[in-house]
Amino acid sequence: MSRAGQTKWRSAFLGLGLLTVSGSGVLAQQSAPPAPGTPAAQTPPAGSNLSEPVFRVSKNDASPATPVSAPVAAPHPLDPALALARQSLALMQSEIRDYTAVLVKRERIGDDLGENEFMFVKVRNRKKQDNQITVPFSVYLAFLKPASVKGREVLYIENQNEGKLVAHEGGMKRMLGTHFLEPNGYLAMAGQKYPMTDIGLENLVVKLIEKGERDKGYGHCQVDLIPGAKVGGRDCSILQVTHPEQKPHYEFHIAQIFMDDEWKIPVRYAAYWWPKSKDEAPEVIEEYTYQNIKINVGLTEKDFDMANSDYNFHKR
Repeated sequence: MSRAGQTKWRSAFLGLGLLTVSGSGVLAQQSAPPAPGTPAAQTPPAGSNLSEPVFRVSKNDASPATPVSAPVAAPHPLDPALALARQSLALMQSEIRDYTAVLVKRERIGDDLGENEFMFVKVRNRKKQDNQITVPFSVYLAFLKPASVKGREVLYIENQNEGKLVAHEGGMKRMLGTHFLEPNGYLAMAGQKYPMTDIGLENLVVKLIEKGERDKGYGHCQVDLIPGAKVGGRDCSILQVTHPEQKPHYEFHIAQIFMDDEWKIPVRYAAYWWPKSKDEAPEVIEEYTYQNIKINVGLTEKDFDMANSDYNFHKR
């Protein structure tokens, strides 16, 4: 990236307040990515309804030796985006204790693109003191729709229940009872792209940083900052990374991270594969959208207790 390009990026981030770590987090929706550099029209969902998500040595003996500077690596287009992601992660780790939200998830498993799944989530972020975990990462999920998953509840608390999650199905399948499952086991991973232990905004940013660092090793890509998106009525900016040329090591053609302009956290991630033809839209790989986020609501042990009378882990 040229010096002019770096200046442009920095000016864009500063103008959006994205190079600060102060502030506090929620979502735009879109069905297909815009062309790189093209602003995407966004339609916010009405109220808090469960709506479908819409939506880069020399030596001279005659005189003292002159120190030679080590070569400086050329900047990569992803460097500003990675800096932003790390600042967002630092913000969440220092300022966000817990939150609730409605997560809308759609994933491609093999050749099959699943339906949008809606789930109410409670998340308590891991906290450490003197390198010791004082608050374990904790998650509760209540599946809302579609009908095939409605009523399912899942609970996971780091370092409890022998590392297993607790789950039961909804509807008539509730009669099968409550089960303790390995997060990476066959039953827990059925129809899932990632284990439950990867869920949550903080984990999302960690994964995005990992992806970005891998991408830097594969050469340059196109990175665009697209302002003016709306997510649940809130102002967002889209950080869009594009690999114009398909190569075996790339995990996506286009990836979009929707950043809440005020809260400085990502509220939607979507990745798309190359289209099969010039006349087709890019194929959805995965989409994760966090709606109706409420931050630092004061979740307690009861919220992650399977004996909670509001839950159905012991009902048939």
